[in-house]
Amino acid sequence: MTLQKAGGSGKSVRVLVVDDHEAWRRFYLTTLQKRPELQVIGQAFDGSEAVHIAQEVQPDLILLDIGLPIMNGIEAARRIQKVSPASKILFVSENRSRDIVEAALTTGAGGYVVKADAAGELLPAVDAVLQLKRFVSASLSAYGLVAPIEDQSRNGVTPLRAEKKIRHEVEFYADDNGFVDGFARFIKAALKDGNAVIVIATDPHQASLLQRLTQDGLDIPAEIEQGSYTPLDVTDTLPNFMVNDSPDPVLFRKLAGDLITKVAKGAKGEHPLVAVCGEGVHTLFAAGNLEATIMLERMWDEIAHEYEVDVLCGYFRSAFANEESASTLERICAEHTAAHGV
Repeated sequence: MTLQKAGGSGKSVRVLVVDDHEAWRRFYLTTLQKRPELQVIGQAFDGSEAVHIAQEVQPDLILLDIGLPIMNGIEAARRIQKVSPASKILFVSENRSRDIVEAALTTGAGGYVVKADAAGELLPAVDAVLQLKRFVSASLSAYGLVAPIEDQSRNGVTPLRAEKKIRHEVEFYADDNGFVDGFARFIKAALKDGNAVIVIATDPHQASLLQRLTQDGLDIPAEIEQGSYTPLDVTDTLPNFMVNDSPDPVLFRKLAGDLITKVAKGAKGEHPLVAVCGEGVHTLFAAGNLEATIMLERMWDEIAHEYEVDVLCGYFRSAFANEESASTLERICAEHTAAHGV
């Protein structure tokens, strides 16, 4: 629980920020600081803390996540309405389920922002909620909860349509040969379909993939020149969006969005589709940073939802050797639409 003194004039808006991830709380603080009248007076890390702080300080506005420990955000919102009825609530969540969005809004909350859209929508949403207007992310407009707020197209990359089946899969490999076989299958299928491919792997794995794909009859240097195959060294890529050993959601979203927009131009099909395979999550996990691994998985899931992107995450089974492996493996698999080689 963190409480802060509000500053500024009497016109200031007192804000409580509730999220269990430090990177997101840091993002909210940085974004809200752009408006001097928005004064963050407290931070909470779970739903029960949020209720307690709301009752104590009666904030004007609460930014509230849903996937919180101890008490989820929807239940917290219901209780906050009883102990601090004047507080306006804006949900900021990675969850895109229609049922969840509707349940959140039925608590009396004024709005719902998808985290993947927060960089551009958070401040407009805050303005709307403070004016007693409803705000729902434009990417959820197909639900009919609000009219579309803006055209969500991203420079030629088509945002997710309602009928698009999200593919964010994970595969576990016994050794380097298994890794190369698995990624090669994914890459060949994507290129065959006319998709552009991004491969995030170590230099040795990139070299092995190049050799395997060449043996299978693919001209990878030509694909690279045409922009349909983009190899990235994982050790060079990760630092571009890591802050204090955690993936920063704003840096990651900008990097991933810009990269996908650029790479999509190399796709050969009618629609600019992109497929991404990588071992960045395994790199974080092998370094002992499970929470950062889960955060990165969720960020890739947001990207898969926002763009027509297929994502394959690769892990080595040798990293799951201790007695806690079963629960850890279950957590990682739960972040994906399908798991292979478990």
